[in-house]
Amino acid sequence: MTAPPIYTPPAIWTWNKDKGNGGRFAEINRPVAGATHDMELPVGRHPLQLYSLGTPNGVKVTVMLEELLALGHTGAEYDAWLVRINEGAQFGAGFIAANPNAKIPALMDRSGHAPVRVFESGAILLYLAEKFDSAFLPNGGPKRAECLSWLFWQMGATPFLGGGFGHFFAYAPEKIEYAIDRYAMEIKRQLDVLDRHLATNRYMAGDDYTIADISIWPWYGTLAKGQLYGSGEFLQVQEYKHVLRWTDEIAKRPAARRGRMVNRTWGEPASQLHERHNASDFDLRTQAKLNPTPAAS
Repeated sequence: MTAPPIYTPPAIWTWNKDKGNGGRFAEINRPVAGATHDMELPVGRHPLQLYSLGTPNGVKVTVMLEELLALGHTGAEYDAWLVRINEGAQFGAGFIAANPNAKIPALMDRSGHAPVRVFESGAILLYLAEKFDSAFLPNGGPKRAECLSWLFWQMGATPFLGGGFGHFFAYAPEKIEYAIDRYAMEIKRQLDVLDRHLATNRYMAGDDYTIADISIWPWYGTLAKGQLYGSGEFLQVQEYKHVLRWTDEIAKRPAARRGRMVNRTWGEPASQLHERHNASDFDLRTQAKLNPTPAAS
């Protein structure tokens, strides 16, 4: 078998649009920021307006909102608008105004005199917890420190899972052994970190369910169940018994089940709710709700 040619980086990197430089997502990848087209964001009737997609980062926020509503925080009512990132909807001028980094999710809080934008999923979780009486966030001391440490662990660790392992294992135009081995080793290490911690803790910050769990579960819970990138057998995820126990416990929460459905556009139709504008949408998923008129999509 002929060995692939050795790549020598040029002195100065330049973007070759025709070459792609992105595999499956080459059409929406680019090395510059800013809007590519005019498109205003829709605004519903609730205080919180979420613009997102049911990827793990999006699921974090919809689970949090559903958990807040389950606690009785009526001010957490929200509209969840679908943003089809594979079609470049995140580069519309309205979305860029909500998140200059052009990534889902983006939240607009319209409950006050002036709208407040919040972007980055971890920042949104922390913002919502503080807004609603420290819900799912310890008030102080060691437990708060532990919760925030795991929240930021997830924000720092997951790029290795999504942009690293997921990209090279599932989406890259060619399989590169070094890249897959490098990231598979790191993801196995991360799973071991979680498994060792959860061996002696019910949840990430101890006995109480917090935003740390809400942040980590959509990524590593999905991975542990073999549902992320089709990599379950490859990574031997069944080895991580404590992660699986924790994953299954959270999956039984009604709010977590609802949150996982919102802005989801793949899988079994019963698992999808493309947009969420009222609590009754979960029970009355008409064809119009499953396939809404495009707004931010």
